[in-house]
Amino acid sequence: MQRRALIVDDDPAVCGFIKGILAASGVEALTLTSGLEAQAYLRKEKFTVAVFDLRMRAPDGAELARQAPAFFCISPIDKARLLKLLRATQGAIEHERRRFQRVALRSRVQLGFEQQEWEGETIDVSLNGMLVKGPTHLTPGMIVRVNLYLSPDMKPIVGLGSVMHLLNGNEFGIQLNQLTLAESGRLQDFLLPVIFREGQQELSSKVPQSV
Repeated sequence: MQRRALIVDDDPAVCGFIKGILAASGVEALTLTSGLEAQAYLRKEKFTVAVFDLRMRAPDGAELARQAPAFFCISPIDKARLLKLLRATQGAIEHERRRFQRVALRSRVQLGFEQQEWEGETIDVSLNGMLVKGPTHLTPGMIVRVNLYLSPDMKPIVGLGSVMHLLNGNEFGIQLNQLTLAESGRLQDFLLPVIFREGQQELSSKVPQSV
């Protein structure tokens, strides 16, 4: 019998990352980003193993796990090997999650292409890219020079980025895929504490308050 996994995480990038891990072990995976959609599948289908995100919106991973208490008993699977694999890659999964996690941040950004220069404002920033609002239209695929001013008291993050998509006319996504290691490290130093703090606040908001 084909081993099947259910992966539920509100971040599609994380879903894809875990799916790749399980595929290497011969496990076919269904990936979902909605807990409500996952509930429907749990009622009508059986899975060998499931991976839930505890931090997603209700119903969260803990609630979904309570609805599916016997996943490892449905078909033969090397539980120890799978759990060891997931534990060994947990750090990489968290890194992937943080790489794509967006932080709402209004910062000045200067962009350049050939002899042209524009100034815009970020809407959100991640370790992987940023959503920018600016006065001009850029073309997907363009490589632009980036000067990102995250804070008044620090030098701008400088490097190259790729225009990925356009939104609402004057909003565009830029992938920061051509930063030096030093500049990438500076971006991590700024964003990771914010991402960690937001994650802690999100977890705290889900803990039931005692009466």
